[in-house]
Amino acid sequence: MYKKLTDDVYEVEILEASKEELETISRERNIGLSDDEMVMVQTHFKKEGRNPTDIELEAIAQSWSEHCCYKSSKPILKETVFNIEAPQNICVISEDAGVVDFDEDHAYVVALESHNHPSALDPYGGAATGVGGILRDVVCMGAQPIALIDPLFFGPLDYDDKKLPAGTKHPKYLFHGVVSGIADYGNRVGIPTVAGMVCFDESYVSNCLVNVGCIGIVPKDEIIHSYAGGAGDKLILAGGKTGRDGIHGVTFASAELDESSESESRPAVQLGYAIMKEPLMHACLEANRKKLLTGMKDFGGGGLSCVSAEMAHAAGLGATIDLDRIALKEPGVKPWEIWVSESQERMMVSVKPEDVDKVLEIFDFWDVPAAVVGEVDESTRIKATHGGVKVLDMDLEFLIKGVCYTRPYKKAPACIDETDFKMPDLEKACLDLLNLENVGSRESVIRRYDHEVRANTILKPMQGIVNRQTHGDAAVIKPLDESYRGLSITSDVNPFLCRADPYWGSASAVEEAIRNLVAVNSAPHSMADCLNFGNPEKEDRLGEFAAAAEGLYFVANAFGIPFVSGNVSLYNEGPTGPIAPTPTLLGVGIVEDVRKCVTSDLKGSGNNIYLVGETRKEMRGSQYYRMMGLDGGCVPTVEPEKTKEKVNGLLKAMEKELVKSCHDPSEGGLFIALAEMCLGGEMGVEADITPLGELRSDFKLFSESNGRWLVEVADEDRKEFEKTVECVKIGTTKDDKKIKIIDRKVEIVLNLDDVRGVWSSAIEREVPE
Repeated sequence: MYKKLTDDVYEVEILEASKEELETISRERNIGLSDDEMVMVQTHFKKEGRNPTDIELEAIAQSWSEHCCYKSSKPILKETVFNIEAPQNICVISEDAGVVDFDEDHAYVVALESHNHPSALDPYGGAATGVGGILRDVVCMGAQPIALIDPLFFGPLDYDDKKLPAGTKHPKYLFHGVVSGIADYGNRVGIPTVAGMVCFDESYVSNCLVNVGCIGIVPKDEIIHSYAGGAGDKLILAGGKTGRDGIHGVTFASAELDESSESESRPAVQLGYAIMKEPLMHACLEANRKKLLTGMKDFGGGGLSCVSAEMAHAAGLGATIDLDRIALKEPGVKPWEIWVSESQERMMVSVKPEDVDKVLEIFDFWDVPAAVVGEVDESTRIKATHGGVKVLDMDLEFLIKGVCYTRPYKKAPACIDETDFKMPDLEKACLDLLNLENVGSRESVIRRYDHEVRANTILKPMQGIVNRQTHGDAAVIKPLDESYRGLSITSDVNPFLCRADPYWGSASAVEEAIRNLVAVNSAPHSMADCLNFGNPEKEDRLGEFAAAAEGLYFVANAFGIPFVSGNVSLYNEGPTGPIAPTPTLLGVGIVEDVRKCVTSDLKGSGNNIYLVGETRKEMRGSQYYRMMGLDGGCVPTVEPEKTKEKVNGLLKAMEKELVKSCHDPSEGGLFIALAEMCLGGEMGVEADITPLGELRSDFKLFSESNGRWLVEVADEDRKEFEKTVECVKIGTTKDDKKIKIIDRKVEIVLNLDDVRGVWSSAIEREVPE
């Protein structure tokens, strides 16, 4: 099947191969092309009148992978999340990161990606290189990264070792490694990690999720694009050397994990080098600031194969790469390995010939290796030479256009019969709920990350009295020295709701992100999505994806909030089955004046506590039902028009400085939100939830209905607040450090020290020193 062309390059004899032989070639080379796709390749090269080289076959595998071309998801995305236009959009969806209007002279840049499969094999390295990749996505738009976001999903930390499938690492090991990888890499490059989430569920046992996001800031006149400037431009590769790490990274990410992944796919995991990343970012941004670059793109999935082809194709041009000019980590790396390697800390820039020396001088100043490795031309083909011999020559339209499938799918019923059960001891239920892994304090994880480096973090992930802090709803960054305008940042999704009902669970994720942004006094402005789902070739999995995309679109479109960037990560399943549908969101809001931000911790005794929004019996997927081992009813729905009215009222009240603190009830419901406010302010509260209607007390306390906020208002501002926002008073703050809640004949009294004890120990004991 192979004919030697040079010492290192082979012709792959596919022209006369049978379908079975084509399947064997794909399987043996581990390139992930289906039988039908191999036939398409065969047909193309019959038209070319020759067999492909091994490097050409590898190039097709990269560009046609699910990870790169979205062949299963694109038709659904085009009808949903790609379809929201907004005036703040500058450059969205089409490039490595979204560019969105910030003020008259600046834009902010948003990116959200996944590094799931690599982290399942090497949690430290997979997480670290995920951070590295997302930083490059933002830099290649000309932006200075200013914040990192890390939503993480693992199996239960106490998962029974005996139930662990062969080849699968224990969730505790993965958890420790991922947190350490993010902390070490993010802290070393000097970018604060300000937001994220940690979720635990058995569906993530054999396929953890490591999603990574980044926000950057850029003057509008320095925005650069991920395509070459023009024919004759030189292509400069800057940064780390190329090696055998990250081989077949995108094809590995486009298949299910199994027992053999640990041994067979280990080379697909990249090796990070954070010490190279920081000077590389500085050098790229300096060269761009001096107007010396015509295009810039990072080496991500597919390596040199994708970066060179995509830069040329996006410009309607072609290019030639000289593989002999690529700096290697070791001798003997084969041409096809050079072409697809995903070695880290590399950037490609296109430069006019007269500016090459100036650009190389900048990289040299920053001690960043750089060399001219190719040239842009008018051919609309991508070519590569090795040892003076042309080893790749492909039509870019065929390579980049790839394949696209309209796969069949089916959707599952959303609601099931409600469960009838006796209400438990509510004091005990409150304490047990606080101690759940998915409810308790994340402080022990958050403290591993430096969230204050660069000195621009106005609102931090933990808020309140020092050493008594609680969870905030969103972080706030002040990106410019000369302005008090800021960006609020949050990350949200509830996989338990999404599993029960992908449509309303995803709609709820958008609404929760909106609530979090509003809670700190910011106007929701844009979102990015990382859509983590199972195998799209299975109709029920793709049905979950389609329903989720529709739910995201329904709420975001109603609010006029665009999805400006994102990622689709499919085939997230292993021996224990598919993951819960996990459409992770990164929400960004505009803060008009960071000095008027609102935090979640209670501020003073004698203030009023209001509930904005309606509490309903929408219990399916709630933390309370999960704790009780129950499943029934429906998940929370979303009513955008009603929520918009509440958003407008709350923002007006905050602008008038009527709001002392604000927190949105989400996982765990009203009780958990109220307890967290008390914990941050080291204060008590007396609450009467009788005005919330005829619902049973546990449903009032633990329902996770959308469209709600808890708000603290001083007594002198009470009348003005009630005129501004439709609300119900449910309590008063106290300095006795007790949480007292009554509802008709039900009375709950909890000591704040007991509350803090169970809340703080939920996962803290599981984090390494």
